[in-house]
Amino acid sequence: MLLTSLLTQLCDQSDEYSAVLSDFYSANGNGSQHATDSELQQCLLRMFMLPGQSPAYIIIDGLDECSVTGGVPSPREGALDIVEGLVNLQHPNLRICVTSRPEVDIESVLSPLAFHSISLHDESGQIQDITEYVKFNVRNDHMTRAWREEDRELVINVLTEKADGM
Repeated sequence: MLLTSLLTQLCDQSDEYSAVLSDFYSANGNGSQHATDSELQQCLLRMFMLPGQSPAYIIIDGLDECSVTGGVPSPREGALDIVEGLVNLQHPNLRICVTSRPEVDIESVLSPLAFHSISLHDESGQIQDITEYVKFNVRNDHMTRAWREEDRELVINVLTEKADGM
């Protein structure tokens, strides 16, 4: 899913990228043959190897929300493999940004690859923003306004604590 999304989004950015994908589509029986992930990765690589292209920015938000079940490899493992492969290309016109909660499997793959890493997980500003967001919504929701003040405060405290920086 990640590969097909990247391919189609890149095609919207460049006629040359579209031509590469069109050739790939034709070579695969105009959609009658199912392309493997490896073949899709090679198509993506051909796009990045085109001369004279502007830098490509790939932003993958919420990688931790990708399923860890549902196949071998799981969708998350597949996405991590793709990210790892793209980073290892060390292509000068490719920029990658991945956001995620600090999950063990994700950190074990991404930490060695990271050029620059920023953790907002335990930042006081992040925690304060979450607290203010929860307070605003609990206090302004038409259903929770009818609750006792103690109940609203309990909900605010529990949600803020359980948010765990997210």
